Amino acid sequence: MIGLSPTAIAEVKRLKRKHLKSTGGVLRIGIQSKGCAGLSYQLDFAGTVSDGDRVFDCEDIQVAVGQNNLSYVDGLTLDYAEDLMGGSFRFHNPNAHKTCSCGYSFAVETAVIDFQV
Repeated sequence: MIGLSPTAIAEVKRLKRKHLKSTGGVLRIGIQSKGCAGLSYQLDFAGTVSDGDRVFDCEDIQVAVGQNNLSYVDGLTLDYAEDLMGGSFRFHNPNAHKTCSCGYSFAVETAVIDFQV
């Protein structure tokens, strides 16, 4: 499950109107292998949902996550906050074992497999 705070919903709607010139489309949350902690979030708008996407409805915003990224972000809550430096999205991810101070990079705990001979 993916959740958006009320402030994140308002900002996503504003960005959709600005960049897509409409309120249609989906917010895509992806993961890239980069950043201080090894993985980083990628937010993007797409016109439609792709095959294999898991789609979450957050009020009237559709959030799409590729099946291969779902285990990294399951349970994620996306927030938006403004301060003196400007505004930014904040990721509250229960799967993040380690995060970087930038707030966009994280690591997950890898499973250790014990093989017996």
